[in-house]
Amino acid sequence: MRPRRGTNVSETAREKFRRLAEKRVVRTIRDIRLIGNLSNRSNYRYDRAEVDKIFRVLEREMKQARARFENEAGESQIDFKL
Repeated sequence: MRPRRGTNVSETAREKFRRLAEKRVVRTIRDIRLIGNLSNRSNYRYDRAEVDKIFRVLEREMKQARARFENEAGESQIDFKL
């Protein structure tokens, strides 16, 4: 199998982890900030239950992600609707 364009063939598993983790964490932080932008009441209408639901699902996903590092538990299905 050919390596993807832009990847280093001799990249170690550790280097690959660090490269991908940095990229994904930065992307996640940006997305979390975008969610925070939804708090602007002059542009959006929402109720407390919707906000609680958003943060409940985000907290659940963070907890599951951490658990995967600790005991390699499997992924669950992504399901979110307000």
